[in-house]
Amino acid sequence: MLFDLLATELVSHVFLSCTSVTDVLALSSTCRRFRSIYASSQKLSILETAAENQFGPLQDLAQLLTHNASQPVQILRSVPFSIALLKQIVHTGRIAEKWCHVYPFKKWKYNYENRRLLTSSELYRIRRAVYRLWLYSRAFHNRDNPRELRATKLVVQRRAALLHNWTTLELAEIADVHSVLREVLHSNVCPSNGTISRKFKKRFPENEHHLLFNIHLNYPPPASTPPVTNPFSNQYHTNTTSLSSYFHTTQTYSSRYSNSKFSFLNANHEVGAEGWGDDIPHYYVVEDMLKLDPEQIMWLKENAPFKGMVEGYVKGLGEWFENNGETWGQTLEWVLDERGEDLEEFLGAVTEGYLGVAVREV
Repeated sequence: MLFDLLATELVSHVFLSCTSVTDVLALSSTCRRFRSIYASSQKLSILETAAENQFGPLQDLAQLLTHNASQPVQILRSVPFSIALLKQIVHTGRIAEKWCHVYPFKKWKYNYENRRLLTSSELYRIRRAVYRLWLYSRAFHNRDNPRELRATKLVVQRRAALLHNWTTLELAEIADVHSVLREVLHSNVCPSNGTISRKFKKRFPENEHHLLFNIHLNYPPPASTPPVTNPFSNQYHTNTTSLSSYFHTTQTYSSRYSNSKFSFLNANHEVGAEGWGDDIPHYYVVEDMLKLDPEQIMWLKENAPFKGMVEGYVKGLGEWFENNGETWGQTLEWVLDERGEDLEEFLGAVTEGYLGVAVREV
């Protein structure tokens, strides 16, 4: 049957059944009639439905995109759908999709025999958890929340008010995704000396080169030292109107691993210098870095293979960032205690897979 003979209601139903924004745009480019149906009064409804299917839940995503300091973060906001909002949804949603791809590898890093594809409902829960963690980070991990006030009762209650919006099961999903972010920081962005040594031996088993590690803490530079220029600031804070923001490409295997800590084995590059310490020093480094939001962590994972690059980016954020660990864990413990839950049992259930995103069958 010719496209021109299809009923308008049927074509509209096909548009509303699309599972991604890309599918909607591709279908609207099929012929002039499909384009005219797409450009009708149903355009926003069609795009909103596709965005919900691909990047949903839009309600949580809208809370993130419309957050500002003028009102409490826990207040739910109703946001009308628009093309301008859709551009932000696509950008943020693609970041969440990247975390959906990372989740199975980090969740089942050690018991990899359990690794599998995720269901659509599990992908939905990962995106929701990413948006909520992102909202928490944007609201409470900034220069307005210094280290000196993080443990005061009023500040903790203000943070806990946001977590009270979500059920205990939803908090378990967030904690599950939070552990994945921690693992990415621990292994990829800020690897320990032991991780560097292990990966080096695995990649170059016949190389007898002994790595030289810096055993000292990474103290901030003295006041007389000029500020370190962030080499990624212009790239990271891109203009949403730039041409590249409208395209999405998937990295090939070679491009993903071409820039690594082990790519440049020469006299001027000591692989051991890429380590961030071990044990207690490394733990506090990761705690500091967990203040970064999911987009920043993913960006550093993909674009900052060397320690100096990560340090340059972090120093560009300001002095408030250093020696000021994340507050998610502390706030979660506060909320669970108010609900009569034990934190260790809760996190243990998440680790064992009885709570969280991908729940094991009992």
